[in-house]
Amino acid sequence: MKVEPIGDKIVVKRLEADDRTAGGLLLPDSAREKPQQGRVLSIGDGRLLKNGTRVKPLVQEGDRVVFSSWSGAEVVVDDQPLLIMSEEDILAILE
Repeated sequence: MKVEPIGDKIVVKRLEADDRTAGGLLLPDSAREKPQQGRVLSIGDGRLLKNGTRVKPLVQEGDRVVFSSWSGAEVVVDDQPLLIMSEEDILAILE
């Protein structure tokens, strides 16, 4: 199933959490923090302005992005957890 966001919404797949500490200790699932980075899977049409024109999103499909820890809505599609968030929830694009 394909998820197509509308407006300024963006679909992001969160990157996997590290399973070891910097010292090499194995972390249980309950101790892992959710990563604040992800890969953009799809983007909407862009933000609609009051005059009726749309502003094209700054991110593109495939971009690696950083977002705040509580951004977006978590959904599960085809047993795959995804985030749907506003473009303004994205803090930076990583290159």
